[in-house]
Parts: sequence; C-alpha cells; structure tokens
Amino acid sequence: MEVLGGTTVFLLVCLSCLFLATWRSTSQKGKEPPGPISLPFIGSLLHINPLNLPESLKKLSEKYGPVFKIHLGPQKVVVLYGYDVVKEALVDQGDDFSGRGTVPLIKKLFQGTGIVTSSGETWKQLRRFAITTLRDFGMGKKGIEERIQEEAHFLLERLKNTHERPLNPGSFLIHAVSNIICSIVFGDRFDYEDKKFLALIDWIEENNKLQGSIQTQLYNFFPTLMDYLPGPHQQLIKNFKKVDKFSTDIVMEHQKTLDPTCPRDFIDAFLNKMEQEKGNDDSKFTVETLSKTTLDLFLAGTGTTSITLRFAILILHKYPEIVEKMQKEIDSVIGRDRSPCMSDRSLMPFTDAVIHEIQRYIDFLPINVPHAVIRDTKFRNYFIPKDTMIFPMLSSVLHDSKEFPNPEKFDPGHFLNANGTFKKSDYFMPFSTGKRICAGEGLARMEIFIFLTSILQNFSLKPIMDHKDIDISPIVTSLASLPPDYEVSFVPR
Repeated sequence: MEVLGGTTVFLLVCLSCLFLATWRSTSQKGKEPPGPISLPFIGSLLHINPLNLPESLKKLSEKYGPVFKIHLGPQKVVVLYGYDVVKEALVDQGDDFSGRGTVPLIKKLFQGTGIVTSSGETWKQLRRFAITTLRDFGMGKKGIEERIQEEAHFLLERLKNTHERPLNPGSFLIHAVSNIICSIVFGDRFDYEDKKFLALIDWIEENNKLQGSIQTQLYNFFPTLMDYLPGPHQQLIKNFKKVDKFSTDIVMEHQKTLDPTCPRDFIDAFLNKMEQEKGNDDSKFTVETLSKTTLDLFLAGTGTTSITLRFAILILHKYPEIVEKMQKEIDSVIGRDRSPCMSDRSLMPFTDAVIHEIQRYIDFLPINVPHAVIRDTKFRNYFIPKDTMIFPMLSSVLHDSKEFPNPEKFDPGHFLNANGTFKKSDYFMPFSTGKRICAGEGLARMEIFIFLTSILQNFSLKPIMDHKDIDISPIVTSLASLPPDYEVSFVPR
C-alpha cells in the first residue's frame, strides 16, 4: 500500500507540474482570438453559410469584433475584419503574416508550389525572380503597353464583326486579356480561332462557374470526404489538370528549343536559371516549380483582369449616363484617331474614378488569398500559433461605410473630390497590400484602363432590356465574386 501510495503521489506531482508548465506557457503566450463554438469534424459550419462565406464572416465580426477565429472543418482560421487590422497585419507586421494559407482546394490543385501557394524561402526566391524577369520582358514598360494596344485593336475588330448582335462578351474579353500574359510567359499570342487556345479558355470559363457549386464550397470544409464524392468539384479538378498539362507541354517544348543566349520569354529565363543552379541541391528552381509558376502567372494574368472587364461592361451598360460622361472625357483627352495610353489616365479623373469604383464595388476576392503566420505571433493582445491560416478580409476594407458612404451602391463619387478631381483612398486595395500584394498589379491596371477606354472610344453599349432592370449584383463564392451572365450589343459610334 505504501508503494502504491508513493507511486500515486509521484504521479500526481508529475501531472501537477505538467499542468503548471502548460498553464504558464499558455498564459505567457496569451489568449487566442474569440469565436463561435467549434464542433468535431464540422468545425464552425453551423455558424457559416458555405455559399456566402463573406457575409457569414461579416455577421460574426459584428459579434466577436475585428479579430476572431473560426474552424473550416478541423482547420483553425483567424479572420481580420476592417481596414485597421488588415493594414496592421499585412503592412505593420507584414513579415509575420507573409505565409500562404493552405486552402484545401487550392492545395489540391497547386500542391503548394509556384508563387501563389508557396511560402518561406521558396516563395521569396520565386517572387523575386518573377518580378525581375517580367520587367525584363516589358511588364510595366512601354513595350507591354504597345502589346495591350495591339491586342485591343484585335478585340475591337471582333466586336465590329458582331454587327450589333447581342452577345455575352466574356469569351472575347478573356481571349484578349489572356493573350497579353501569354505573350510574356509563353513568348507569343494565340490566334482567336486556335483550337487549343479555345479549349483552354473553355476549361477556365467552365471552372469559373463550377467554383460556385455547393460541392466545391464544401470541399474546403471536408476535402477527404469530397475527394470520394461525385459532383461539379470533380469536373473542376479535371479541367484544372487539363490547363496544367497545357502549360507543362509548352514548358517541355521550350526545353527542346531553348537557346540560352537568347531567351524568348519567362519560361526560357526560368530554364536558364535552372541551369545556373544545377549544382545547388537546395535550389528552388525546378521543372515542377517552373510548371506551377507558369500556371500561376497564366491563370492570375487571365482570370482577374478578364472578370473585372466583364463586370465593367455589365455595370456600365446599366448606367448610360456614366458611359456618356466617360465618352465625353475620352473624346476630349484622346479623341477618336489614336489608341488610349497610360499617360492619358491622369488627365481623365472621371474615367479613373469609374474604374476604381468598379474594382471596389465588385470586391473580386472578398476574403483575399488566404495568408498564414510564419511564426507564433502576438497580434492585438491575442496569441496566434505558427502556421494558423489568416483571412485578411478585403471585403471589409473595400466596403467600409465610413470611407465609402453607401458601399453597396455603385457610385464613382467615392473616388472624386467636390471639384471633380480624382480622390485617392488608402482603402483601395483590390490587389491586397503588404509583402504578398499581387505581383501583376501594374499589368492589370494597364490592361483594364486601355481595354475599357478603347471599347468606349469606339462603341456605345446597348442593353437587351431596360437598363433599370439589369442586375449587377456579384455572384459570391467562397473564393471570388463573379459576374452574372448577360448580353449586350456593341454599337459603333
């Protein structure tokens, strides 16, 4: 009995010490953010609508404040809601929050490689190389501006050939935008009738629609289960693999035809970098990272801008009075005989304000591309463990009611001073902010301005219904806001 009693006392002392050490460690690190109760397996699903995650998070922020946590299935996520906390995290503590969150569907598709989904040293090296190389091939320079002007000319010819028939402009816009990034990454543009190119665009457009399905939304909550269930998410994954193969095939062709002394495009530059680092066992420049980085650039350079332009045409043909003011400004500054260029933008405050308001209103990436903390982090008296996924809500910034009165209303006045000059706003961050701000922001802004002003310079927009009945409400998914299908006629001016 004495032995048993001594053993019992010893175990109790050990457990007490362990509990005390754990308590001290937890108290020193601090408390974690508040949030709704998480249940086994389903996490916070009872408090979240997977079909409209941004709206669910907005409601939770009203209850729990600007910093709170939820669980997507078993995965913990800290949500940052509001300009102040988003800026504080991504800018003031940018290094701490520079990791990439592992959203199950994105992880399934990209395998954590490439620029968008990687973290740490891999991300730093790939991003640095990509930005430098893209600049070498004209991004942000006069050369790429001329390419966009040339592609805009091809787009205008296609629109003229529709002879004012109503159409959904989505395919035309995505073809034009895609050709810009193709010329940089793949070395050439594609003819609009190229069968492989048309198939590629079809897969991308179909995936834009499939991501709105309930099965695709639930994948991020229950990836293991959804892998075994049929549904639209399976077709989305198949389509992505086809797009991935398209990119990989071009990489393989470049390997066969590479001339190291005369790189043709981003892929050739990456292959040269791989050769330079051949003896480095820790090199981040491999065929796998090349394939995924190429795919990153292609998809980001195609999807974001083309969807923004689709939204722009949808919104503008609802508001003919706004189009009329833009066209007067275009005629005054540019005229009808030359192509728009970026130097025109500073002379066109109303057009600039409309474009900013389009990007603000559509709120393309409501929850942002998820981040992660790269180390145990103290943030606003809360403790956030290393590798925790972060949702820095862009929606909460772009739709801030103090900065943008009536944020749910489309109003170019949000970016205009009383005297009609353009008004900048720190809250305008559709490309995110901080260390992981979109690497293609400059290219996207150039494309949106030149393509849109070129269209309005040459065409009026004729709706197929009373413009008051046109619905411009975004279709919200867990990852992006998408425009509804619509048709419009392009009438030569």
